[in-house]
Amino acid sequence: MTKKQKQIIGAVAAVVVILLMFITSYNGLVNKETRVDQATADLEVQLQRRFDLQLAEARANYAGAGSSNDRIEAAGQVESALSRLLVIVENYPELTSLQNVRDLQVQLEGTENRVAQARRDYNEVTTAYNRAVRAFPRSIVAGLFGFDKRALFSAVDGAETVPTVDLSPQGS
Repeated sequence: MTKKQKQIIGAVAAVVVILLMFITSYNGLVNKETRVDQATADLEVQLQRRFDLQLAEARANYAGAGSSNDRIEAAGQVESALSRLLVIVENYPELTSLQNVRDLQVQLEGTENRVAQARRDYNEVTTAYNRAVRAFPRSIVAGLFGFDKRALFSAVDGAETVPTVDLSPQGS
């Protein structure tokens, strides 16, 4: 084999390796982005359940949100509405004696647990995706094909303050 043939084979091998790395990076980003989309959908199912139990206006704001970031902001507004709802129930103890209010409280508690888990799952896969989008050499592929960083869920302002809610019937 001549020197020129070896150079051609070496150049072809280098191009093939670069193409394989490019394809692997692209497919990896697609896979991670798909997992983020799946986690977003799972979270939205849980948030929809929450909204079904709550206020129509908050649901409308969430439904009208165009992007994941807008939905995250709308979900924060619903959390504030939920806190206000619990305060109202606390201020009117006679409400807690109604079976439908007690049932709603149980459903809200279960829903809040599912929402919290869905958020953790979303943040986990989104963090892995964001890391992949920013890490070299995938960052080059991400930039070429429009894979953008996604927002994470974080606590709303005031979340560090634990609300005091007493739902026990008066006189107990």
